[in-house]
Amino acid sequence: MRKIIRAVLRNYFPRLLIGYRLLRSEYRNTSAISRNPLGFNFAGNASMASGLFEPGETKVFIDVLRKVDVVINIGANVGYYCCIALSHNKKVVAFEPVPSNVKALLRNIKANQWESRIEVFPMALSNTVGVIDIYGGGTGASLIKGWADAIDTDSSLVPCSTLDTVLQGRFSDSRCLLMVDIEGAEKLMLEGANSFLDMHPKPIWFMEISVRANQPGGVSINPDLLATFEKFWSRGYVAWTTHNQNRVVTRSEVQEIASGGKDTIHGDTFLFIDEEVHGKFESFI
Repeated sequence: MRKIIRAVLRNYFPRLLIGYRLLRSEYRNTSAISRNPLGFNFAGNASMASGLFEPGETKVFIDVLRKVDVVINIGANVGYYCCIALSHNKKVVAFEPVPSNVKALLRNIKANQWESRIEVFPMALSNTVGVIDIYGGGTGASLIKGWADAIDTDSSLVPCSTLDTVLQGRFSDSRCLLMVDIEGAEKLMLEGANSFLDMHPKPIWFMEISVRANQPGGVSINPDLLATFEKFWSRGYVAWTTHNQNRVVTRSEVQEIASGGKDTIHGDTFLFIDEEVHGKFESFI
């Protein structure tokens, strides 16, 4: 029923749908701050505030935190994973282009008195430097037109840059975790992150890559699926699933899915780690 109502609003009353989203964002930014069970103060959607948000991914994220010094959160949204990392005394760099999300992120940081322990860049990361359109808002905002049924007119201009331009060389001697949730724009971001992909020691990448969900109208399978995985495989990374039983994702498996075959992954969050250490990594995920 909710999908039907959304489709009707999208097709016949788009301004009403956009207004509703903006009201929800404003409500979130004025909601009460509560104590999250993971040990920090937080205001956000109900599942984030209660500690029930993405429980499997959250567990893996906390496990990986033990192995790194710096967390770079690309698509930080309202700061859920930033707060977890900061509560574990990690250095955090956050990228988030949507103004209402940035407002909520900064509010959550201040609620824990972490203002001096995080760098926040209110911009999108892509393969170019300048200004770019972003569609939709909230947790589903995307650089991809039509992503998650976003209305074409529900767009705004945001500054953008590349990861290499902003941070090149800064963390070359650090153990880094890059937490990436950017709604379909992963390949674009990676095209501007060659220095990080080639770093030694190799960072750990924790990335959402949608196989089928949220694709623009008429697209059934992520057209950048194989190319995104290849960005890592060509640099000597191993891909792991982070849901259910963690396992290695093979090139042949992704090739089969990308060519229209059955989705055998059944999930959309992945870890990419240096193939030279993946045997050791297996022991704690």
